[in-house]
Amino acid sequence: QVQLVESGGAQVHSGGSLRLSCSVPGGPWNFEGIGWFRQASGKAREGLACIEMDGDTKRFAESVKGRFTISNDSSKKTVLLQMMNLKPEDTAIYYCATGPCSYFPLLSGGSGMDHWGKGTPVTVSV
Repeated sequence: QVQLVESGGAQVHSGGSLRLSCSVPGGPWNFEGIGWFRQASGKAREGLACIEMDGDTKRFAESVKGRFTISNDSSKKTVLLQMMNLKPEDTAIYYCATGPCSYFPLLSGGSGMDHWGKGTPVTVSV
């Protein structure tokens, strides 16, 4: 069983930055891709960004394009989500998941993704 672990969530003020990490402690690192998703209280899960593990392909949801970046540090078996200029509406639980890096999972909130972490909370205050 693949277990993803997210970390880096915190409470920040509006305009601040955070970097989230997704890793698989002791596990494989041979996935097709890894995506980041979030779910705010009372709302549907939303796709944010994804990256192909053996290439340079990255995809972003329009809601975060220009503010969030995604990168793969294979040496550390970690995918990072760098978030900048955070807004109160970015408050949510953030999850990473393995699967294809395509717009379908991003637009559908994660359909087709295989393994999920338990999430890390991000709170952005005004």
